[in-house]
Amino acid sequence: MWRAGFGPAVEQLEDLGKVSTKQFYKALVKASDKKPEYINVADNYLQGLMMGFDDVGRIQQKELTPDEKKMVRDKNREGVKNLNLSWLKEMVNSPAQLREKMAFFWHGHFACRNLNVFYQQCLLDVIRTNALGNFGTMLREVSKTAAMLNFLNNQQNKKDHPNENFAREVMELFTVGRGNYSETDIKEAARAFTGWTATVRGDFIFRKGQHDFGNKTVMGKSGNLEGEDVLNILLDQKQTAHNLAQKIYRFMVNDTPDKERVDWLADRFYKSNYDIAGLLEDIFTSDWFYDQKNTGVRIKSPVELLVGIQRMLPMKLQNQESLIVLQRILGQLLFYPPNVAGWPGGKTWIDSSTLMMRMRIPQLINDEDEMNVTPKTDDDQMMGRPDEAAMADNRAKAVAKGKNISNKGMKPIDADIDWSKFLGYFEKTDRANLENAIAGLLLQTKTAVGGDIIKAYADGTSRESFIKSATIQVMSTPEYQLC
Repeated sequence: MWRAGFGPAVEQLEDLGKVSTKQFYKALVKASDKKPEYINVADNYLQGLMMGFDDVGRIQQKELTPDEKKMVRDKNREGVKNLNLSWLKEMVNSPAQLREKMAFFWHGHFACRNLNVFYQQCLLDVIRTNALGNFGTMLREVSKTAAMLNFLNNQQNKKDHPNENFAREVMELFTVGRGNYSETDIKEAARAFTGWTATVRGDFIFRKGQHDFGNKTVMGKSGNLEGEDVLNILLDQKQTAHNLAQKIYRFMVNDTPDKERVDWLADRFYKSNYDIAGLLEDIFTSDWFYDQKNTGVRIKSPVELLVGIQRMLPMKLQNQESLIVLQRILGQLLFYPPNVAGWPGGKTWIDSSTLMMRMRIPQLINDEDEMNVTPKTDDDQMMGRPDEAAMADNRAKAVAKGKNISNKGMKPIDADIDWSKFLGYFEKTDRANLENAIAGLLLQTKTAVGGDIIKAYADGTSRESFIKSATIQVMSTPEYQLC
């Protein structure tokens, strides 16, 4: 559930011990069958503005006043923030856990930072729709999105003045991987992608007047190659299948790839013509997936951690924006990858400050701690707003110095946790076994938190208080960071 989804939901706990892992995986696949609904968060002002653009995408930017241009930028930032929260909510509540988890993987693979909410909505829809489908189809569709074409500067890629950025990243990051192409391949491929651009509305458009129709040679294949031809050539390379299989293995199984397993997966992935669902079935129905060396060894990404807690402890958040601040503090803000390569993952998630913050999150959610940590400053990520976490930190420092200031404006998480189903799950558990049962449920590691330690920090005044406090304490351990 943690690898093929974002951890078990509290409603599923009773079923986990009743079916085999293969049966449960089939249920996950079935739950992810339907096409996802398009997530549209753009406000009426932006949608009305978009409707005013003509078919060839000539935006009359000169007609907008400076204040109107600023309003458009601010509303786009607000839209991307709302897109973040809307998708995060899907990750928490959607029964299509396998689809959303793989969409989350592809979101990092096809990393793209773009402050146009329409472009980001479209790219997200392409990724979610194709997350369990055919990689070749997804590659072609992603490569024609306005978000990716603009992020990788292909609107500047024109005949006689090629821009190589898009072609380079398609090879290095999306397909064959670094070291498996030449600089000549990039130069020739860039010529093939000339004229690929998009309208202001986000529709793909091929501008023939900007395209280089000359002969090109990419990876030994010659001809009047166009962009689609280059993508097909890259898909023909077995190295593409191997690169993807290894990356998915590291994401789903273990940060240290097993060469024999990866080679086997890559071969089957290639022969299946890049069937993503088939590759995942090979992983999740294998015996080796459940080997001890692969259990409890992955560090949860910040998004996995935040979503997983909310699935186990259903809650209503009065301050949804606190999730944005937490993502920023922990180093993974959806739609804002650090660079074109996405988030490196693994041990990079953990340092002295982020580990301490991770272990404070359950306390913050349970209103037992205040959020007073300053995230790194990034104007795109702040969406043009004051850094409220930094302001809170400054207030905390002022209070520490004895200054009398108001806490007005501070935004705690303010979560209302529904404990009923979680408490009900332990209804038949003996009081003496509660601490071990809670740790056994929440932790995937070989070594669990000792029962004596849990007892020492839990509230033993009542059975209910003990379960609640012990759960928060276990979730606040280093072991809970692993899955």
